[in-house]
Amino acid sequence: MTRPIVLGAGPAGSVAAMLLARAGAEPILIDRQVEVGDAICGGFMSWRTAASLRALGSDPLTLGARPVTRLRQYSGERVAEADLPEPAYGLSRKALDTALRASAVQCGARLEIDRARSVKEGEIEGERRSWHSPAIFLATGKHDVRGEARARNSGNLALGLRVRLPPSSELERLVGDAIELHLFEGGYAGIVLQEGGNGNVCLALRKSALAEAGGDPWDLLRKVATDNPHFASRLALADAEEPVDTIGAVPYGWTARKTSHGIYRLGDQAAVIPSLAGEGMAIALASGQAAARAYLAGESAELFQRRFAQRAARPVRVAEKLWHLAETSRGAAGLTLAASAFPELARLAMKMSRI
Repeated sequence: MTRPIVLGAGPAGSVAAMLLARAGAEPILIDRQVEVGDAICGGFMSWRTAASLRALGSDPLTLGARPVTRLRQYSGERVAEADLPEPAYGLSRKALDTALRASAVQCGARLEIDRARSVKEGEIEGERRSWHSPAIFLATGKHDVRGEARARNSGNLALGLRVRLPPSSELERLVGDAIELHLFEGGYAGIVLQEGGNGNVCLALRKSALAEAGGDPWDLLRKVATDNPHFASRLALADAEEPVDTIGAVPYGWTARKTSHGIYRLGDQAAVIPSLAGEGMAIALASGQAAARAYLAGESAELFQRRFAQRAARPVRVAEKLWHLAETSRGAAGLTLAASAFPELARLAMKMSRI
């Protein structure tokens, strides 16, 4: 029997490998590193993601996740707050990915450590060796692999930055049980507390913003803080010696409507939802489950991809429209004023951007 191969052991890949293994398909799960790292994106877990995790046999609270019950939104001096439709969670990708990869292996997936150089129908060329299978599950997150790169249509793509805040009573006072969105000209920042009281600060901006800041991520963060006092009070709690994690050329809004024969695209390789929606992890889990079930039912990768693209279309479209509004000063002010006057609108936007 030829084993299916899952390339990438993030949430999408690990869930696909877990379900394939439970069904006796004996998948090979290829990860880039022996010890699981802490990916930049995905530190906020929506209620939809939490429900999916529980259905898979893992409770966020047992992983140390911090409950999140409110959305707090800032634009300059303006503040709006609304209750989330259901409780969500703050959890680091290191904690989540470690648990899911271990579950996949426990279910029977064979873990291999290798770095893919290229992917084509039936073959992954790794640094260690070549891997062959008629079924490849491509789950490399925001990182593309030669041969299956996603199209980029914009000349000024999104840039992701992440900085961590150490636990403190001041951080607890400022953020507490909220997911914060700080909207500003050219982008936005999301802040949430995770296990141990650590603060996770993720920003999405246009890539040109880093060049305008002289290429220094800390200078860019300070520039954002200058015009946004609420963001500045959070950034002041960061250790300036701490490195800023970055990822460039993020194709927000991209959706895979077709694929190569035998290559099932999962997670950000299937649909890249703007991160302000907080639905990236839900898309990862949903695509991993759907792809595994499609394969086990004998459905082609092409059919799976078309169906999942239809399923992801609305949340990605809604989140993309909100992103484009939020990155302009007028749009950010309008969104914050609307959320303040009509909290139900904020909750409706959150529901409309769920997978």
